[in-house]
Amino acid sequence: MELLTQISVRTTKHSRIREADLDNLEFGKQVSDHMLVCDYENEDWQQPAIVPFANLSMSPATLALHYGQTVFEGMKAFRMSKGPGGEDGRINIFRIDRHYDRLVRSLDRMCMAIPPREVFYEGLTRLVEIDKAWVPAAKGSSLYIRPFVYASEAKFGIKVAEQYRFVIFTGPVPELYAKPIRVKVETTYIRAARGGTGYAKCGGNYGGALYPTQIARNEGYDQVLWTDSSEHQYIEESGSMNVMFVINGKLVTPPLSDSILDGVTRECLLILAADLGYEVVERPVPISELEKAFQDKTITEAFGAGTAAVVAPIETINMNGVNYFLPEYGPNNLLTRVKQKLERIRTGSEEDTHGWNHII
Repeated sequence: MELLTQISVRTTKHSRIREADLDNLEFGKQVSDHMLVCDYENEDWQQPAIVPFANLSMSPATLALHYGQTVFEGMKAFRMSKGPGGEDGRINIFRIDRHYDRLVRSLDRMCMAIPPREVFYEGLTRLVEIDKAWVPAAKGSSLYIRPFVYASEAKFGIKVAEQYRFVIFTGPVPELYAKPIRVKVETTYIRAARGGTGYAKCGGNYGGALYPTQIARNEGYDQVLWTDSSEHQYIEESGSMNVMFVINGKLVTPPLSDSILDGVTRECLLILAADLGYEVVERPVPISELEKAFQDKTITEAFGAGTAAVVAPIETINMNGVNYFLPEYGPNNLLTRVKQKLERIRTGSEEDTHGWNHII
């Protein structure tokens, strides 16, 4: 592919930004005016194009619809602050390199074509520049960015596809979990198994999680805490997020494996917690340890960590049919401090000492 940096641009004649209420958002409901599209065929990526957001046209025989070759990423852009009460006009695409690297790992696991780094970086940057009016300024809000790749070849025999489509669209979103959540430890169903696709952001991981999550919601919980597939004795993730605990004053989280997603927010929070002086421990977390920690009152915090939620405080954990309650959270809790520190870095009110921001 020769035209990596020559992106065709066709802007909309009818922007919907005037119809959008960026101060009263619903997560996942609104999309911005444009999207990037780039096709892979004849063993090469074609010229990328930014076009008005529109429905995709595909054959009923499209391979992605039948055999699951579909991978996505979730990332965010933020409006930069110039200090209390104002914005400086710039936009920050957070950790663009880390998200591209994770997309590559997911696509490789699913035997899919990998968009060139230049297309991802420049295409994403141009797209956000064009739709920068859609980046909300309200506290906790952001422009959610959804890059995804799917097998676009129309052939209904099971095979590794030879044609793919890479798409990026965006949409303004509010904070996902404004209140602490209730979770249930799941010991019947599993999210992922060792040797499987748990570390990849492929569609099947999320579709398979819906049924046990719905059962938990019918029982009054917001999410499940997934356990390992072999013994159901060790905590792995919280819903579609990584999970963290503060036990004996230490930040504890399950170690990464091929059944746990390598969360970008997870990595950021572990680094920031260490910056704040907390001891960070990555190790297996048995259910029995959590039960004892509640009994001994040595667990003070539990929270999910992910791109959409950032930090989702947990107020209740159900284990073996018993509800255990976390203390009420306040400004001095670790989860509050790391969340605020991350938000300040992403919006420019605190120095980005780790080189995470991609400012346009």
